[in-house]
Amino acid sequence: MNNVLENMLEKYDIKNSADEINAMKEIIQEIVICGLSRGGFFDEAAFYGGTALRIFYGLDRFSEDLDFALLKPNKNFELNKYFSFIEKEVQAYGLDLKIVTKEKTNNSNILSAFLKGDTKEHIFIFFPVEDISKSSSMKDIKIKFEVDINPPSGAKYEFKYKLLPSPHQVRLYDEPSQFAGKIHAILCRNWNLRTKGRDLYDYIFYLSKGTKVNLELIKSKLIESKVLNEKSEFNINILKEMLYKKFEKINYADAKEDVMPFIKDIDSLKLWNSDFFINISKDIKGII
Repeated sequence: MNNVLENMLEKYDIKNSADEINAMKEIIQEIVICGLSRGGFFDEAAFYGGTALRIFYGLDRFSEDLDFALLKPNKNFELNKYFSFIEKEVQAYGLDLKIVTKEKTNNSNILSAFLKGDTKEHIFIFFPVEDISKSSSMKDIKIKFEVDINPPSGAKYEFKYKLLPSPHQVRLYDEPSQFAGKIHAILCRNWNLRTKGRDLYDYIFYLSKGTKVNLELIKSKLIESKVLNEKSEFNINILKEMLYKKFEKINYADAKEDVMPFIKDIDSLKLWNSDFFINISKDIKGII
């Protein structure tokens, strides 16, 4: 096995095949981020979302997608100009992964692409002594990355550094801005179509760290989603009331089922109900 991959695997407590696949996917995510950094991607974009939270802020759950937002709107942004840097980076570690683009709809602000590869082939690269002969039904690796090319205003940024797979710098939303994005997802995601317990799990993580929410950014996002308008009164107390109402409507059984494959401490979900989320939200603080 490549020495760098071996070093990156050392931080994982791997006990079963699911842990192996999650570790493999996360290392591939980090290789992609390194490639993007080498290509100058973070001169015009920032990293946010669950995977950013996992890799750079210590979230204790796995995350599937890579989410980015441009620093300023650019309808003509070309994501594919960075593909060669990603491909060069993954190939340097012996990985056989292809980038597939998703055609953008005319009214969408999101550019999407997928990194795809054969799971069994890559399990042998990461775990060369593994016997996976009984795992012929493994789904292909598929890592989605998305870029918001028309982001709302108000985000604040910070830079962080990683030494593996190779030293690189990444621009991220700072923690209050990350928290604003997560609260927006809780409030505005269509939960009837896709229950996202992962949003709730991340929400608890922010609260446990005492993270304040970027009020300018969450207001901009709520305006973009047509929940508020430019003249709407908005403050931390109004935001809390919006959250309380949302927490009363969530199907917590579905939310728990969504997040279970990504966490180790399943018992932590036992408290999940509307009273729990309403009560832990009372001390949220905002920052402008």
